[in-house]
Amino acid sequence: MDIFSKRDGPRLEDVKAKRILSENAGTIRKLADQISGGGYSKMRADEARRKEPPKPDGLIIHDLKARTRVDVPEPYVKVSLNNRVVLVDKASGLQLQMLGEIRGNFMSKRFALCTKENGFFSPVDAEMIDLIGHLDNVELSDAFTEADLASKLEALIVPTEA
Repeated sequence: MDIFSKRDGPRLEDVKAKRILSENAGTIRKLADQISGGGYSKMRADEARRKEPPKPDGLIIHDLKARTRVDVPEPYVKVSLNNRVVLVDKASGLQLQMLGEIRGNFMSKRFALCTKENGFFSPVDAEMIDLIGHLDNVELSDAFTEADLASKLEALIVPTEA
């Protein structure tokens, strides 16, 4: 019975093979280029070019990861594609507060204010209800559209500069 135990470090055969490959790397590259008709060197050059960072010569680069830090948010009301009505900061694009949602189908749509009675888990505070509570359950139509609702909410919520 033979017992093989794992030793620390690489095997002697692996060390010898790596040394032979590194000593003959130039010859191996020449042979690979000769066999591939120069394709091996071209492939290595393309890989090196892809790994280097882009050069900003004449290009406009937008860093989408960097957020602008503003101490005072600039809020506006937005009706999103999934019919949520939210208060959003213009500078960062972050949601400041959920105001409600538009419920219904294409025939009849209504604005549901974010309250416990309308089934929301985190309702708006009492001050916000005092400001926009009269718009709860208002019907949206051709005369009063989603854009009209957003501008009406924005006029009531967002303080105007005097």
